[in-house]
Amino acid sequence: MCLAVPGQVKLMYEVGDIQMGKVDFSGIQKEVCLAYLPDIQVGDYVIVHVGFAITKLDEKSALETLALFQEIGLLEEELDSKV
Repeated sequence: MCLAVPGQVKLMYEVGDIQMGKVDFSGIQKEVCLAYLPDIQVGDYVIVHVGFAITKLDEKSALETLALFQEIGLLEEELDSKV
């Protein structure tokens, strides 16, 4: 399955001219391209799809969605890792 998953930006850095970051998905951190969200800051929540942050969202919505994904077992499957 290929879902868009919310996560929190923990670290930002550039690779060449591309804004990248480490995003935390309930304890699993992945490298994500942040280039489509130029106003994003460390601590913000974003929705990530296939390695690209595609929109910012509020913390409440992000945490509710992550909890639901964990409850139905989609988070582990989507991130290909044990949570």
